[in-house]
Amino acid sequence: MLSNHDQTKIDGEHVPLQDELLEKLVGKWRITGKIAGQRIKHRCNAVWVLNHQFLKLHLLDVTQAGAGEGSDPRYEAEVYIGYDNMSERYVAHWLDTFGGRFSEVLGYGIQVNRGRSIRFVFEGGSGPLHNTVTWNRNDGTWTMVITQKDSKAKWQTFANELFRKA
Repeated sequence: MLSNHDQTKIDGEHVPLQDELLEKLVGKWRITGKIAGQRIKHRCNAVWVLNHQFLKLHLLDVTQAGAGEGSDPRYEAEVYIGYDNMSERYVAHWLDTFGGRFSEVLGYGIQVNRGRSIRFVFEGGSGPLHNTVTWNRNDGTWTMVITQKDSKAKWQTFANELFRKA
C-alpha cells in the first residue's frame, strides 16, 4: 500500500496534467448537432484550471438566442476533465442546469481509437451512458457522441455533436 507521500509523487499538486490529446481541445468552439433528436447550437470555451489539473469546458446553448420570456431556459454546463495517474484513467465531473440529481455521478474514461478518442462511462440513476469525444486530425474538429441504454437495454444515440474552432 502506498503512503500519502508516495501517492503525491504519482498524482497531486506537483504533477500537473500534461495530455497531448486534451491540449487539442483548448480554445473556443462552435458546436452543432442533435441532442435527443433536436438540433442544437452551443458555444464552448475550454481552458486549463486548478493548477493545470483539469481541463474545464464551459458549454452554453445559443440555439434559442434572442428567445423571449417564457422560453425554455438555456442549457449550460461546466465539465472538468482530469486524469488519475494511479488508476490510469480520466475522470469527468459534469455539472449542468439539470441540477444535482443528474450531476451526482463521476465519469471515468480511457483512450480508444488509437489514442484519438476518450470514451467516458457514467453509471447514473437513469442507467449507463457512454460519452465519446474524438479528435479529427484531418480538419481539426472534435465530435462528441453520447449513447445510452433505453428501457429495453438497447444502446441508442442520444447526442451527436461537432466542435469547430470559433
